[in-house]
Amino acid sequence: MKAGHVVELVLLAAIWGASFLFQRVAAPEFGPAPLVATRVGIAALILTVVLALRGGLHHLKAHWRILLLLGALNTAIPFTLFAFATLHVTAGIASVLNGTVPLFAAAIGLLWFGERLDRHRLNGLLLGFVGVLLLVWKDGGRAGGPGVLAGLGASVLYAISAHLSRRRLAGVDPLAVAAGSQLGATALIAGPALWYLPSTVPSARAGMSAILLGVFCTGAAYVLYFRLVANVGAVRAMAVTYLIPVFGMLWGWWFLAEGATVRMAMGAMLVLVGVAFATGMWRPVPSVAPSMAARSSLVE
Repeated sequence: MKAGHVVELVLLAAIWGASFLFQRVAAPEFGPAPLVATRVGIAALILTVVLALRGGLHHLKAHWRILLLLGALNTAIPFTLFAFATLHVTAGIASVLNGTVPLFAAAIGLLWFGERLDRHRLNGLLLGFVGVLLLVWKDGGRAGGPGVLAGLGASVLYAISAHLSRRRLAGVDPLAVAAGSQLGATALIAGPALWYLPSTVPSARAGMSAILLGVFCTGAAYVLYFRLVANVGAVRAMAVTYLIPVFGMLWGWWFLAEGATVRMAMGAMLVLVGVAFATGMWRPVPSVAPSMAARSSLVE
């Protein structure tokens, strides 16, 4: 991977990590549904314009049904769940919960679609879920429990959407999938957003956070992500998953003075290691001893 692509990958992780910071700021004043409507509405506009400039609008008409379903499962519902989660847990914890998506994707592949997992990937699942339990133990009390459950529910939906996209939208322009799902999400969340409009006008700080969430953390981030997929491939681009929680916790500590404990650090580390194993992106280095013995036997 070229140095420029590494910079883009880190930038994308920083942007997506900041989304939990902005939600933490804006959600209390907007409410989850109005915040998500603002976010996806802005993103849908940006992505549709980019798609139109690339001449890809025909994809939306050809696949509108599955894109609408994806808009619900991959955007409208999980975005709302995470916006709700940030009312109860820190931005750092929310970002780590988001990092469990590959764990659930692997588990769903195993249980639902019969995909085979080797011993290392199964161990990764166990490590990751132990890490989640540590996070729940710390932030899962009366205040944090609903937020943890909401974040995990959103991650499950993201994982289901990943399998759905792979099976139903293979070969479709990924930018069209992103634009179509955001348009579908906007249509689906508009009604609840109007119903739950805040009784007072959000502050300038919350309003700016909502705008940044839509423009940079959703619209621009998707464009950057698909640029990375095109340049370095989907597998390498997925490495952003490991960096998002790092930035989520960093931004929460830096801008919101969110504290961190040893238990939180241990839980986050287990989640990240578990994700690395479960996705097959990190495997234990084989012991040197057997290979040396084999060499000596050949020499003899």
